Amino acid sequence: MAETITIKTPLKEKDSKELDFLDALKSCSNPQDVKDLILNEVNGKIEIVEFLEKYFNLNAQETFITSTSTRFNIESLKDNSISGVVNLKKVNDARYINKFFEAVNSKIPNSGLFFGCVETYPDRRKVLLEKYPPIINWIVYFVDTLFTRVFPKLKISKKLYFYLTKGKGRVISRAETYGRLYSCGFEIVDEKTIDNKQFFVAKKVKEPVYDTDPTYGPIIRLKRVGKGKKKFNVYKLRTMHPFSEYLQEYVYNQNKLQEGGKIKDDFRISPEGRIFRKFWIDEIPMIINILKGDMKLVGVRPLSAHFFSLYDENLQDLRTQFKPGFIPPFYADLPKTMEEIMASEKKYLEAYSKSPLKTDLRYIYMSFKNVLFKGARSN
Repeated sequence: MAETITIKTPLKEKDSKELDFLDALKSCSNPQDVKDLILNEVNGKIEIVEFLEKYFNLNAQETFITSTSTRFNIESLKDNSISGVVNLKKVNDARYINKFFEAVNSKIPNSGLFFGCVETYPDRRKVLLEKYPPIINWIVYFVDTLFTRVFPKLKISKKLYFYLTKGKGRVISRAETYGRLYSCGFEIVDEKTIDNKQFFVAKKVKEPVYDTDPTYGPIIRLKRVGKGKKKFNVYKLRTMHPFSEYLQEYVYNQNKLQEGGKIKDDFRISPEGRIFRKFWIDEIPMIINILKGDMKLVGVRPLSAHFFSLYDENLQDLRTQFKPGFIPPFYADLPKTMEEIMASEKKYLEAYSKSPLKTDLRYIYMSFKNVLFKGARSN
């Protein structure tokens, strides 16, 4: 007798395509039928099914399989009734992405798994350039970039864009997608590019942050450790994709540090962001912090909580006795390793504690000399 697979279908909603998928899944009478249904949904890409089966039992009652851009049927599930959620539709089509991720988080236990996919900027570019003939493909790509990347983030066009599209089809960077996942209580377990989409498996590790004031615009506010170990907002021009701040520990663990103390091969940085960083354009808004009194002209850079934790306790205490600065001792000493960076900062702080004005003037002179004659640049 064939194995019967019972699928509990939650309350119905307006997403008719999702309902068709759930109804078809409910009628599956054996494991092969489930695989065939999934294959049909993912354009016959067997690699996707194989990737899924590494982490999910596709025939288990504890795995909820769907293909949706809404969170209605996920929210309708009973709490703790499942251990994993598989969504075959790309998250680009979800109107409220974080709300979708939060809904998944609320229905699975700690260590529960979530499978999803996203169409990233490189994915969309490859598809469009291959789809159309030369010259026309670049024109299409330019228009598509304006409509799917720029319009959804500008206040002047955001409301109109979502009114027309309901949020479907916009392009999201890999960094923003993973940053949103981390802010919603997940961590990445595995990832794979298949059929011009980025597929991911994420594990629930905590409750969502529920960030009520995320920054999307050109000027961002970053939480940094200041004098007395108090957190304050540092103003900078955006050089990373939105939600990238939640990925700092993940990227550090994946890539470690390069020469100069920055994270190596940091995919969170946008192409224009690399130009801004090279010529310190991104740091101009930090003048606001100097005017507010959070920072001074010369001093050790304000660090994120993660980078601050990499320092030994003695240097942490020494650093937080003084305000952080706009011009760091890095440009005077040009250290290469993390150990050299910490030694450079310690040397500056000890000298500053004995003779503040003389030390700052000396470091300003050395920094400008290295920038002008040795070509010192930010990464």
